[in-house]
Amino acid sequence: MRHINEKGLQIIKDSENCELIVYTCPGGKRTIGWGHVLADDTPDGFTITQEQADNLLKEDLADAEEQVSIVTQHVPLTDNQFSALVCWNYNVGFQNMINSTLLKKLKAGDYPGAADEFERWIYSKGKKLPGLVIRRAKERALFLEA
Repeated sequence: MRHINEKGLQIIKDSENCELIVYTCPGGKRTIGWGHVLADDTPDGFTITQEQADNLLKEDLADAEEQVSIVTQHVPLTDNQFSALVCWNYNVGFQNMINSTLLKKLKAGDYPGAADEFERWIYSKGKKLPGLVIRRAKERALFLEA
């Protein structure tokens, strides 16, 4: 199975930041570590170690890599394209990915059109988030990088 490259991993780490105490992300989800989503009833003050955060990231990335591998199995992708898609999927989730215009364009062979779709994923609960604007620009640039 393919794995995210260092450039993609750095986008995730730069975008997520590592929080060892539970917090509520802008999307309203209880989150910890490198963007790991927890149950809604996780209590305030819940903490993990850096090692646990890194292990959760590895587990979550394995899921995101497998999901991207499955839905793009017949789509030729460079390592950078694959990594950009894993990074994006890690953030938006599998259900959003499989229903996206980005994936439809990619499967149709419209790579430039797929790249342009990253820029549409900058909202959370209808609100444009500056952090997502930056993240999507980085993902798009990685996707287009030779």
